[in-house]
Amino acid sequence: MPIDRSLGRNVHFYDASVPDVSLGGLIQNGSVTEANFLDMLSIILVTNTPIRVQGRTSGHIVTRTNSRVESGEYDIYCDNPIQVNNEPWVHRINSFNVSGREEGFHEGIRARDGRCVVSGVVNRRAYRGNWAMFELAHIFPLEKENLWVEWGFGRRITDMDDTNGVSKINSLQNGFMLRRDIHGDFDQYLLSVNPDDNYKIVVFDEDLLGIDGRMLDPVCRNPEDPHPVCDALLRWHFRQSVLANMRGAGEPVFEHDFPPGTDMMREISEGPCAKERFELELAARLGVAI
Repeated sequence: MPIDRSLGRNVHFYDASVPDVSLGGLIQNGSVTEANFLDMLSIILVTNTPIRVQGRTSGHIVTRTNSRVESGEYDIYCDNPIQVNNEPWVHRINSFNVSGREEGFHEGIRARDGRCVVSGVVNRRAYRGNWAMFELAHIFPLEKENLWVEWGFGRRITDMDDTNGVSKINSLQNGFMLRRDIHGDFDQYLLSVNPDDNYKIVVFDEDLLGIDGRMLDPVCRNPEDPHPVCDALLRWHFRQSVLANMRGAGEPVFEHDFPPGTDMMREISEGPCAKERFELELAARLGVAI
């Protein structure tokens, strides 16, 4: 069954006019500042006038400072009604290869990064061609290439020519290298990079690996490199992560490791996004593009 993102939250926020109904929350691992919190709320909430965010117990007013947000409940005051942003969340299942189109992407990312750009672990085995611990991650998911084209994200890419029929989704600017375990969390929006706060890494689940608050390794964002990671794509992923983890009860996290004896078909069919999950699971197992 899908994993509940709301479990473990230690920060909760409410419309002060309806104080018993939570609008959402987050797991604060230490990196989220008051300024970050206000920016995140501006993604989740739609209002016509400014808001005031106040600690329910402490009475503390949240302001644009670099002080960390303390655990607890926060009431949001506004002169006009507060609405939760209903912007669709672009869910993704797993990253997988799309036949034949990624060779340059893989070679280029390995040459540029040579390490997990989130944890900082360098692949000292690279000289032997051993990349077993490391994977290449697309920031905007390959399986959503139709949305990439529809939304014109190719215009953000500066390191590829405008060749007719090429979407540019496999540009090096749309990817970086991650450790395998970190890649899974990145794909599920359980961690992200905030390019508007010095490329700070924010972990939206319990921080098991001690990476919350680190900075994205400069090796992948060097402005002197012709293929730096695209800030606009990082910003898109961060926005998706905020929507997935902080809005309401949160979006589902899908389980892919089905124990022996599990009725996988039933698990998927009775859960959310069943049709798309079937398509992606089938494509991943057959090694074909969708």
